[in-house]
Amino acid sequence: MVSNMQENSVRGIERAEQLALPGTDGLERSCKAQPGQFADGMRIALPRRGVERIEARFHGNGFSPHRHDTYALGLTLHGVQTFRYRGAERFSNPGNVIVLHPDEVHDGAAGTEDGLIYRMIYLPPELIGAVDGHRCTLPFVANPVTTDKDLWQALAEVLGDLDHEPGDLLMDDTVMRISAGLSRQAGIPRKTIKATARTAVMRARDVLESHCDEAVDSDTLEAATGLDRYDLARQFRRLLGTSPHRYLIMRRLDRAKRLIAEGSSLADAAIGSGFADQAHFTRHFRRAFGMTPGRWMAFHQCSR
Repeated sequence: MVSNMQENSVRGIERAEQLALPGTDGLERSCKAQPGQFADGMRIALPRRGVERIEARFHGNGFSPHRHDTYALGLTLHGVQTFRYRGAERFSNPGNVIVLHPDEVHDGAAGTEDGLIYRMIYLPPELIGAVDGHRCTLPFVANPVTTDKDLWQALAEVLGDLDHEPGDLLMDDTVMRISAGLSRQAGIPRKTIKATARTAVMRARDVLESHCDEAVDSDTLEAATGLDRYDLARQFRRLLGTSPHRYLIMRRLDRAKRLIAEGSSLADAAIGSGFADQAHFTRHFRRAFGMTPGRWMAFHQCSR
């Protein structure tokens, strides 16, 4: 008799392969092919509420070491997904869920010659924190590969159709379910954040977002928040998963990606988003996304 664990694993693989197969949500495009005979490429869905969703298909190494300022959550759909994370080599098979904490360095590769297909959603920590009113620190999941079936289902619903933007009701429900899954997988109580610290961090966030193409210094943030720079940096990371400096850089990169998607050249996107020049922009882009802006632009054009 097959055990419950084995049955759940088989069902997970079947669900994953169904998502990976073409034709289920308009995946028959020039960049895509059937699992086992597919071309390398990436599908990038239209961002909504700061949330990005992608499908990646590749053989060999896909991404160099990099780190986001978001939660990166994904479903392995085909092949073996391998990546280095927090000092160890990790492996994920179809049916598994990937959970990467903000600001944690990782890479990405196909673990076998069959290639790899997976889908990811990049959730700003603000959305996870908003579920409890930003009253607690962010949940940290130590094991980045899990078989949590409820978390898998929540991700499958929002990643199952990359052709259309998820509506507000679906996104709100998804964020709530993902937040619950992260807390469940973290397994330890989250620490409480004082109201004064919470207010200060949100003020700092607003300043950084509204002036992301300008130079913002510590004096400006101290004046806006009432916290000294070191306490602000500590509280900012507890609530938003990264430092004020990294948050500013990532908002610049977000703006640059929007400009590129709208047709700007790489040089114009770099200057228009607050970077000193294209080389400066390229260095930060590669550190954040594991590829050059040119490669990302090619994938974006291919996915349209």
